[in-house]
Amino acid sequence: MSLEWYLALSALLFTVGVIGVLIRRNAIIIFMCIELMLNAANLAFVAISRELGDPSGQVFVFFVMTVAAAEVAIGLAIIVSVFKHRETVNVDEVDSLKG
Repeated sequence: MSLEWYLALSALLFTVGVIGVLIRRNAIIIFMCIELMLNAANLAFVAISRELGDPSGQVFVFFVMTVAAAEVAIGLAIIVSVFKHRETVNVDEVDSLKG
């Protein structure tokens, strides 16, 4: 497969993630869409790295995966805490972080 197919798939995945973030109001689904966008960027990094024969794109993937893991850990902890206090994960109903 050529580079264009990988980049087209990456763009499609990124677009689905952006649409999900803009349309959905559930915090967990928003985090999943952000993860989808990060994975789309990873796919583009790996495809371009493979095409150029330079492993630096694959090194960036490890950094993006580290940021994604930290985002999931912190984000889910915040979501669980908000759910305990408000009993909802709808971002429209949770408008402040006051207890």
